[in-house]
This record gives sequence, structure tokens and C-alpha cells, in this order.
Amino acid sequence: MKLHIYQHCPFCNRARMIFGFKNQPVELSVIMEGDVETPTRMVGKKVVPILEKDDGTYMPESMDIVHYVDGLQGDRVAAEPADEAIVEWSKQASGAIYKLAIPRFTRADFAELATPEARAAYTQREIAAFGNLEELQAQSEAFIAETVEKLAEIEPYLQSFSKVSTTEFILFPVLNSLSIVKDFPFSPACLAYLQKVSALSKVPLFIEKAL
Repeated sequence: MKLHIYQHCPFCNRARMIFGFKNQPVELSVIMEGDVETPTRMVGKKVVPILEKDDGTYMPESMDIVHYVDGLQGDRVAAEPADEAIVEWSKQASGAIYKLAIPRFTRADFAELATPEARAAYTQREIAAFGNLEELQAQSEAFIAETVEKLAEIEPYLQSFSKVSTTEFILFPVLNSLSIVKDFPFSPACLAYLQKVSALSKVPLFIEKAL
């Protein structure tokens, strides 16, 4: 199987996680930002991630990919619904988190941004969605303070984490986006959670790319 992704994309990271959890081999293929033709040819629209199955058919939508791969072999990792409190927290916290992450994603070293044209296409897409990225970056201190306060709400979950479940597919990609923020003040429990899930899922953190 082949998984077509952007390296920075939280939804792509969600789809990647299941392959690590299940020790299922997969070939990763990066689609360049600004490339509309490739995903449209596969699934009829510009989206990622896209799973290319062994039979040559294509599947979009990250959780659909998770459930498909989860059912191929062994006990299911994502059999039960995600923790509703964590799902709601992720919705509430993601605003400030992505306002921190997006300006940095547009400047970071990702394969899908390897050409000036690709980086420009991505930057313009995020400007359309988030507004002036330089102004957002300038507000980092306020967004960091807001996010640290929100993270305190899930500290009990992070401290007690011991087993991967469906909840990790919701929470980890959001928290991992914070690792693009250089020297973000993660609590010991939050950093331990990120490191453990990253190791189990084989999805790298962005700390080495942090800005």
C-alpha cells in the first residue's frame, strides 16, 4: 500500500499512525503543495491523505483509512469511540494551536514545500484561511499562554495514559502540531505522551524542524 500525504498535515499524520500501531508496512508518497491534478485524478478532488490500496483503488479521509487498515490484521486499535471529552477539548484548543503552528509550517522544511512554487501555493492557501501570518506569528506569546492554560485541562489524561486507543488519533496530531513551535513549554506529562505515541506510531515529532 501507498499513502499519499503532506508531511506537516495533522490528518495525514492521523492516517500514518495506524500503520505504526499495527506494524503494517506502507510506502509514503509526498504530494507537492499546489499539485491539484494528482489527488484529483485519484479521488476527484484536492485532498490528503489518500490511501492507494494494493488493488489499485484509492481511499481518502483519514479516519476511513485508519479503520480500513485497523481491520486488516490483528486486534483493532480503534474499535471503541474516542473519549468525548478529549474530542471536545481538541475542537476548543485547536484554534490557538493552529494559529501557532500554521505560520511556522509555511516556513519549515517539509518535502511538499521543496520548491518555491509549492511553498508559495501553501502560504497563499493558509493566508486565505488564517489571514496575515506574520501578524499571527507576532502574537505567539499570547497563543502560547492560552494553549498552556488549555493543556492543563487534559493533564490528568496525559498523566494516566498507558494504552493506545481511538482517542490518540484525535489528540496526538493536534498536540504534535505544537512541536513545530520552538521551545514550547510542554509539561513533562505532555512531552512524555508525545514521545510515547510518536514511538509507537512511528510518526515523528516536528521538534527538529521547530521555528
